[in-house]
Amino acid sequence: MLEQWLHDASYTVVFTGAGMSTESGLPDFRSAKQGLWNNLDPSEIASTDALNKNVHAFTEFYRQRVLGVKTYEPHKGHYILADWEKQGKLKSIITQNVDGFHQKAGSQKVAELHGTLQTLYCQSCNKKYSSEAYLDKEYHCDCGGILRPSIVLFGEALPQRAFQQAFTEAQACDLFVVLGSSLSVTPANQFPLIAKDSGAKLVIINREETDLDYYADLVIHNRNIGDILKELDV
Repeated sequence: MLEQWLHDASYTVVFTGAGMSTESGLPDFRSAKQGLWNNLDPSEIASTDALNKNVHAFTEFYRQRVLGVKTYEPHKGHYILADWEKQGKLKSIITQNVDGFHQKAGSQKVAELHGTLQTLYCQSCNKKYSSEAYLDKEYHCDCGGILRPSIVLFGEALPQRAFQQAFTEAQACDLFVVLGSSLSVTPANQFPLIAKDSGAKLVIINREETDLDYYADLVIHNRNIGDILKELDV
């Protein structure tokens, strides 16, 4: 069924969440409480308050996250999506992930709703840096400002450009495929509904049930995303 829908669709958009990244081995955000973070809540460390009031904890937390991203690589599913884009079978990707694996695999049109860990910028002057600076334990800009990841922290709004891009793509598509998202985070979880309301078929592929399964035309649980994409890659 899904294979036929992909063949027939003129405008397919994919929406990816943490489940896409965990298949590369990368821990998802909510399971990042390891070692030093066993007794800490990431929602408190990964916030604007922490950046302003607890810089050491903030930078150490994100150094570990950047290190994690550098440790792992995109999996076969990332590369299949990138190849589909080159073939014209996939128009764009909307992602909640901040690892940059889609671009690393070769995808060009990606709306990063929550930003990326691949770059940093100065909180004071906005100068951009590679995330390698964190690995070298360089946390300050030439101007003396604090370097922070180019991601959306708790307490911040989604980047307007990425949000508008995602909104436009969701409205334009005739097939919207969710890969590895619990669809529990707002406002990102509204895009599948926007696509559905605009007339698209909605497919949800996630290990566990989601609150939006009821609205989907097809739901697939308890399977690896990479395996499903490989089967469809014909």
